[in-house]
Amino acid sequence: MMNDHFSLQGKVALITGAGNGIGAACARCFAQSGAAVIASDINGERVEALARELVGEGFEVKAIQHDVAKEDDWARVVDALADWHDGWDILVNNAGIYIGGKLEENSLSQLHRINGINIDSIFLGTQFAASAMQPDGRFGRGGSIINLSSIAGLIGVPGHSIYGATKGAVRSLTKHSAVEFAAFGYGIRVNSLHPGLIATEMGHLVFKDFVEVGLASSESEAQKMLENQMIPMGRLGDVQDIALAAQFLASDASSYMTGSELTVDGGFTAT
Repeated sequence: MMNDHFSLQGKVALITGAGNGIGAACARCFAQSGAAVIASDINGERVEALARELVGEGFEVKAIQHDVAKEDDWARVVDALADWHDGWDILVNNAGIYIGGKLEENSLSQLHRINGINIDSIFLGTQFAASAMQPDGRFGRGGSIINLSSIAGLIGVPGHSIYGATKGAVRSLTKHSAVEFAAFGYGIRVNSLHPGLIATEMGHLVFKDFVEVGLASSESEAQKMLENQMIPMGRLGDVQDIALAAQFLASDASSYMTGSELTVDGGFTAT
């Protein structure tokens, strides 16, 4: 039986990067918990397929194509949300990309690209949500913003310098906006979620990166090294592990949390 404190019944959620991986798991988890979900992704076909599947299971889900690095796209998505529902309670800023490699081999164009998606999208999403959710805003009933960072935003990892820099910026922006929104009485909580190594398409890029920078001879060796030497629980995380943590931050169960960082990493950062 569901604990009512973790229920999202009656809430409206926007989840970015929902076409696969953690975003898709969040969309399913939130819908199952009673939320009406707008699932957005730059890959419109992929997110439409997810929405059809969830609607077919009886859930209230709408898909929309969304380039999270474009301000005009955010305005269009918020307009679509307003046309669909009369409220907006939850934003999961999940969309992002991974670029690894040795720092001296990363290019300035790579830095600009990863900043443009991983940081610009968090800034824009938080800005649009704050404007819409605050008491004088379009919806005016407060809300919860969950920003997907990473353990790479908390600790140093070889081959992760520019990726980690963006995730550290997400962590910092989360704390500043949380304090600002509380000070202005917006009723909006902002927290960051820090996954460890998760079994997703992006997660498996890390194995490849460890080989490319010379830390392992093969992707299978890299995976074994991470699981056996760096993750105390001895396994990769599952997308459901992160989705359930996001549900907690979205729910009333975390009503006294803002500016917090929730780490879900199998003990990686505890060693």
